[in-house]
Amino acid sequence: MKGGRMRYDEPGRDSADTSSGIPSAVLENVFDDPVHGEPGRDRLGVHVVWEIMLLAGLAGVGYLLWREAPGTFRGDGLRGLLVDAVVLGLLVLAAGLSLRAAVVNLAIGPVAVAAALHVAEQGDRGMGVAVGLALAAAALGGLLLALAVVVLHVPAWAASLAAGAGAVVFIERRSTPVIPQGGYDPTGDAVYLAAGFAAVAVLGGLFGALRPVRRLGGRFRPVVDPARRRGVLAAVVAGGALVVSTVLAVLAGALLATGGAGPVVPATGLDWTVLAVGTSLLAGTSAFGRRGGILGTPLAVALVTLVVTDLRSEGHSVSRWAVGAAALGVGLVVTRLVEAYGRPRAGGSVADRGLDPDGRISTGWAVTRADPIGDWPPALPTQSVENPVDPWGVPQWDADRRWDSGGR
Repeated sequence: MKGGRMRYDEPGRDSADTSSGIPSAVLENVFDDPVHGEPGRDRLGVHVVWEIMLLAGLAGVGYLLWREAPGTFRGDGLRGLLVDAVVLGLLVLAAGLSLRAAVVNLAIGPVAVAAALHVAEQGDRGMGVAVGLALAAAALGGLLLALAVVVLHVPAWAASLAAGAGAVVFIERRSTPVIPQGGYDPTGDAVYLAAGFAAVAVLGGLFGALRPVRRLGGRFRPVVDPARRRGVLAAVVAGGALVVSTVLAVLAGALLATGGAGPVVPATGLDWTVLAVGTSLLAGTSAFGRRGGILGTPLAVALVTLVVTDLRSEGHSVSRWAVGAAALGVGLVVTRLVEAYGRPRAGGSVADRGLDPDGRISTGWAVTRADPIGDWPPALPTQSVENPVDPWGVPQWDADRRWDSGGR
């Protein structure tokens, strides 16, 4: 506090400071919630540039695939391609959601395979019943995982890896491939499934680009000490992301267990996790959480699906491990670019820092900047160079004002 006014950049203040009598909720708005991340708006230019590059790569791979196997884009070939893209897309949505919330869920691959085995075995009871039971189990398991992460405040990757190990135990109880018992074939609804996935991905990206949503979704991201608790609101958001990502993984597994997909092979499913997380990073989602693009997820999913299809059309044996590792490698470079060029600009404009041009806080609170301090007046009058004043001849040093005079 100086001169009865509070500087907007006064050191030592944070959103929890109520010593001045101002509610902490108001201070959070004033200081742009600095204890939960860098103040200012994230820059989206790096995401736009990267998504243009993804689009160019998608067009190039699509052209090569059209030349090699034009039937892929017609009839049953196109419908099968769309279903494959939706399966991968659901897992990428699950990975991307948990990444943005800074609680990456590594159990999505094993959960998807476990759900596929369950739906394949129970499909004769009706797809609705089989998928409903799997979704209920996923919601409960995701809730337990969320509680472990937010209550104990432990790293999400470690807790979700333990959850994935539990799903692998369920998978290993089957020693042979399971033939789906249900009669539902998703290729008949391939266009609707793909359109639904694309709509959810794009709308999610648009909402995630909004500043309040972006900050709220990435609130669990550590900014000082990773072991420091981030608050109740951050815990609720992170827990919800873990639950929803687990449910999305079950939906992807249900599509793997449909009639046209062939037998479901018992496997750990970690290759699906690597592929999904790698594709999500490739889409422009930061590995540190919070930051991500708008169209990156559908573009990256389409690109990876076409690359895999093109390699298979040329007779190559494609491993999800290999494709996932390549996507992870490129995605980590993208994360570095996103964090370097997507963070709020240092020393940005007053509008980016929540201030109006006249110095008022943009929330309407009438707090102004402190006036700059002018030049201090000189201690002695300016002396002329031509006629300097003898410092010993000034009145203060006259003989009648000696330090031992009677007037002292």
